Amino acid sequence: VQFVESGGGLVQPGASLRLSCVASGLNIGTYGMGWVRQVPGKEREYVATINRSGGSHRGEDSVKGRFTISRDNAKNTVYLQMNNLRPEDTADYFCAATNLGYGGTRRYEYDYWGQGTQVTVSS
Repeated sequence: VQFVESGGGLVQPGASLRLSCVASGLNIGTYGMGWVRQVPGKEREYVATINRSGGSHRGEDSVKGRFTISRDNAKNTVYLQMNNLRPEDTADYFCAATNLGYGGTRRYEYDYWGQGTQVTVSS
């Protein structure tokens, strides 16, 4: 099982980024998917999750209205659209899969993890 995240980078506050996560060795259509982020030295924290079909998605309070998770099961890919980025969004972002079909809001609910992509928001 392998996830390859991309789309991270250095941006100014207020900018947008779109993260992508392409899975191999696993059919994401049978898993709830999510994005989790981690600041060095701190624990990973849940960002957003989406159910198997993509019909239901949720986000952590601080990203609601700014971040949107989506998926394309045909492409075995999950996305995170991030708008109006803030310096406090700076972190490594990981996509992950959970056996919970409705998605997971806690990091321990995830079974498979990507290697992460770095997002830095700074002026």
